[in-house]
Amino acid sequence: MKKIETVKIGFASLWSHKLRSFLTLLGLIIGVATLITVITIVEGANAYVQNKVIALGTDSFQVTKTPPVVTDLDELFDALRYKDLTMEDIDAIKRGCPDCLDVGAEVATTGHVKYGSQSLTDIAIRGVTANMGEIGSTEIAQGRYILPWEEQHAVNACVLGAEVADKLFPGIDPLGKTVKISQLPYVVVGVAEKIGSILGQEQDNFVIIPITQYFKVFGYHNTLPNLTITARAISPERLQAAQDQARLVLRTHRHVAYQEKDNFYITTAETLMSLWNDINSAFFIAFILIASLASIVGGIVIMNIMLVTVAERTREIGLRKSIGARRHDIQEQFFLEALTLCLMGGLIGIGIGFAGAFLINRYTPFPAVVQPKAVLVGLLVSMSIGLVFGIYPARRAAMLDPVEALRRE
Repeated sequence: MKKIETVKIGFASLWSHKLRSFLTLLGLIIGVATLITVITIVEGANAYVQNKVIALGTDSFQVTKTPPVVTDLDELFDALRYKDLTMEDIDAIKRGCPDCLDVGAEVATTGHVKYGSQSLTDIAIRGVTANMGEIGSTEIAQGRYILPWEEQHAVNACVLGAEVADKLFPGIDPLGKTVKISQLPYVVVGVAEKIGSILGQEQDNFVIIPITQYFKVFGYHNTLPNLTITARAISPERLQAAQDQARLVLRTHRHVAYQEKDNFYITTAETLMSLWNDINSAFFIAFILIASLASIVGGIVIMNIMLVTVAERTREIGLRKSIGARRHDIQEQFFLEALTLCLMGGLIGIGIGFAGAFLINRYTPFPAVVQPKAVLVGLLVSMSIGLVFGIYPARRAAMLDPVEALRRE
């Protein structure tokens, strides 16, 4: 029998028992979807952490309300109840930290950016203080950064990320043009230097506006939970002293009692990388074990259902053997059915993995994009499950005696 005919018979058999086929695949679907999602989360988190490290540099630190990397859900829930950071906290750091050269702030959300008929969605809209041009890592390729007077007067000015500029203004100078950000007009005063991608994650899909304009549009108190304070020390050697001063100032300004822990988080590039390296391997191994267990359980279920299928189709097997089908033909048919079943489960799992990546990208700070290697791993896992757990049912079907098989009801 030609292999194409064998595959068709396999599909017909699976389609005639749709619910049973789906339930059979459920474990494998969960396993592959988990695998895809885990790889996506880990790579997205790596990109996020690397981007943060690059942005911080060796002489800066950041202050946030919540931990930069979540390792403990209880800690996160406690942090969400902390008092929001405010612009007054920035002023307190400026006044009380002699080792801080400059202090700025940034807050971000996502929104639409439009020019003419071109419209972009899910673009990072970053509200910044004007001095973030000096403190932060954003380099300007064309035009300039946000100016202090534009921040002071909440001017509708913006700096475009390189990718946004390329998409909205292909072959056109964007400077002086008016774009719409969340339905409001902004004059383009600059274009950022292209950053490129980190671990496959695009870093140039953003627009920058004055933080005062950001508060005006999105609401001051609504956006404070996302406020990030960035401070630069007078030198890398004075970074620790600057952190200690900022911690003391913030504890005093935010009325933290002596015996209580900080109600904010101070992060440097070094501490961020150290923390991430500690949790990355353990996180990856734990979830891979979970995905592997789900896939193996799914494989066992598939093997059992295939054995039931062999028992149900005993007369069919006997009839095929009686008209000349060889053991190899019977074994190949059931083996390809198991492989087809697992491949379908793998594809469904990959689809769910893509949906998971979309949700992660939408609702977490991690840039999540399913990489081709994750899809390849998902397909290889599903096919391996089919190969391993499809052999025994296929061999059992091939070994049936045709005379005995035809006698069965």
